[in-house]
Parts: sequence; C-alpha cells; structure tokens
Amino acid sequence: MRQIDESAIKAKHDKYHIETFIKEHEFFILKTAHKVTGKYITKSDDQWSVSLSAFNEAISAYSFEKGSFLSFSELVIKRRLYDYIKKQSKHFCEVAISPFIFENSDEEEDLSLRQAVMSKVSTKQNDDAKLEIEAITFTLKQYGFSFYDLISVSPKALKTKKSCAKAIVFLSENQIILNEMKKTKNLPIKAIEKNLCIPRKVLERHRKYIIAGAEIISGYYPILSEYLKFVKEEL
Repeated sequence: MRQIDESAIKAKHDKYHIETFIKEHEFFILKTAHKVTGKYITKSDDQWSVSLSAFNEAISAYSFEKGSFLSFSELVIKRRLYDYIKKQSKHFCEVAISPFIFENSDEEEDLSLRQAVMSKVSTKQNDDAKLEIEAITFTLKQYGFSFYDLISVSPKALKTKKSCAKAIVFLSENQIILNEMKKTKNLPIKAIEKNLCIPRKVLERHRKYIIAGAEIISGYYPILSEYLKFVKEEL
C-alpha cells in the first residue's frame, strides 16, 4: 500500500491531518485544473475553488478498493471541473474535449479503435466515458504501453478469454499481489501461474490486457468495466 493512499485514509478521519494533506497537494490540484482547462490557474480563480472542493470530495469518498488515491482524486476533480465548464459555456463540446487523451506514440495503432473512441467521447453525454479513458490512459502509460495497444492484445479465443478473466479476477481479489503489481509496474506472472495453473505463454502474450483489466476492475471505472463483461461473469 502506498504511503499517500494511507495518508488519504487518515485525512478522511482526521480534520487536523486533512489540512496538512491538502496543503501538500496544492500543486497537484492546480496541475489537474490546468490539464482540464488548458490555462494557468491561480488560487483566485473559480476553477481553484471547484478543484479544491472536488479534492475534499475525493478524500471523503476514497477507500483502498478504489486504487491509487491520486488517480481517483484526479478523476473527481476533472468531473467537477467539466460540470463547471458545462454551466459556463454553451460550447462545452468544443472546448472540453482534451486532445491529449488521443496521443499515442505507437505507429501501428488501430485506426478503427481510435475512431470508435473519438465517436464515443465526443458528445457531452459521454463526458464520464472520456474522463475514464483519460485516467486509464495515464495509468497504463506508467506500465509502458498505451490504451490503444489493447486492440492488438485482446484475447480472441474463448478459452484464452476465460484464462485472462481468471487472472484479472485473481489480481482484483488479492490486494497484496495487486498492490505489488501497481508498485513494480510488472504483471506478477509467477504468482498467477502458481495459483491458477495458467500457462506462462498465455500470461506473457496477454500481459498488457490483464494489467489493464485488473486496473479497470479494481479502480473507479464504472463505464469501462462494462466492456469487461466476461470478467464480471467470472467474478
């Protein structure tokens, strides 16, 4: 368990600690606000008040089951800022779509997937889906691959799908092993192979997919998790 996650839990129950915790993360809050609005934010701006309130909301709602606190709080801040922008602008759909969620250095990315995702998130009723994709994109980048890489590593055969689902469920239900994966940014192949008797070759071939699935199922991604129905069936 990361120290910052434990500190967030402490802040949730300690009104004295929460002030220090917020003070320590002012730069993170401002940076997140800047990422959404695309402009420099100061403490005199309304966006700061919205972001600060959202950060407090994230502290109140956080639990270890929701994954990394920073990822969770970033998602909450962005949602509240987009709500604010919607109220302030009739052209929300034009100004709120942040292009960086579609950035990808993989030259072999699947164009049809990008088009499908863009279509999904380019309407204001799908803001939450866009935010979830943005958040998981940031998380997966730390593992060294892109959200758009998943199209080429998704299991096709039913037997392989079931094996991947079992691995994802195993990780989501074993917090210590899951935390180790998040800390080292490596799939714990040996632990999965030992406990589930899934061939190493399958785990290595679908490493990215299993990692992404585990992050989504164990994190705060209610919309994206709907695309992992076969994993939910395994749960």
